[in-house]
Amino acid sequence: MTNVIFLGTPDFAATVLKGLLREEYNVIAVVTQPDKPVGRKQKLQKSPVKVIAEDEKIKLFQPAKLSGSPEVEELKALNADLIITAAYGQFLPTSFLESAKVAAINVHGSLLPKYRGGAPIQYSLLNGDKETGVTIMYMVKAMDAGDIISQEKIAIEPTDDNGSLFEKLAVVGQELLLDTIPKILSGDIDPIKQDQDKVVFSPTISKEQEQLDFSQSAEQIFDHIRALSPEPGAWVMFNNQRTKLYKSEVVDLTTDQAAGTIYEITKKKLVIVAGDGNGLSIKRIQPAGKKIMDVANYINGMGKDLEKGQRVVEINEK
Repeated sequence: MTNVIFLGTPDFAATVLKGLLREEYNVIAVVTQPDKPVGRKQKLQKSPVKVIAEDEKIKLFQPAKLSGSPEVEELKALNADLIITAAYGQFLPTSFLESAKVAAINVHGSLLPKYRGGAPIQYSLLNGDKETGVTIMYMVKAMDAGDIISQEKIAIEPTDDNGSLFEKLAVVGQELLLDTIPKILSGDIDPIKQDQDKVVFSPTISKEQEQLDFSQSAEQIFDHIRALSPEPGAWVMFNNQRTKLYKSEVVDLTTDQAAGTIYEITKKKLVIVAGDGNGLSIKRIQPAGKKIMDVANYINGMGKDLEKGQRVVEINEK
């Protein structure tokens, strides 16, 4: 029986953990981030990984900082065969990694060495990549810098957003991990060192990066919107109001109208000119203080006075 300590937090990690439990690996402990306050009432919310751990009655740890904590000493004493992490969200002390009898490995949502860091899936969309994937790697002290054990590629579809790509990669990560673990346990591994010249970082998306820039091309704005959908949502000053956009489509145009201008508006359609003269058809929108809605509902309600040729998006002059 292979004893596993699993560390992870979001749905991506929960999917990976479910695979380990389904294949009856002996998960002896789970480590996840502390409960997070959400919403206006700041109600504490359990991570998806915590929910599984509690349901399966697995020993659970939630230190605010694992390094230097009493919890890490308790975890080291468990002498697990494997330490497995997936989107945990903290650096792990080397002494803890070295406590694994066989290996400490990570399931990472990119094709390393591209997109080391906390937001690899968002950056693959933000940069308009056509493919991404999952990497299983050995863990070292430096962020996502360990030797590559295995990788699996998938295409990024035009219909993908951050939510759908997270779900796809979670399933890929689960399957790849379950295929890789037996090879690690048997020693049938030929790890590959990461090419330092090809390293790209993907730090956590900042508040500043949540703002859209309509002076960019329609394709860039489209990618920006889907990279931040469904959370946290990309925003722009639209009709003098901070407004989030969640879904859009690129429309090929030939126009010299200013960026941010309404090119076309009907009862069900709203096309805004982008910086390259092409258009962006808005599909899902959320005015400040309102729920997310289809654009038709917006046009027939709050946007009923909008007109063709009206400049509705505020452009940041550089």
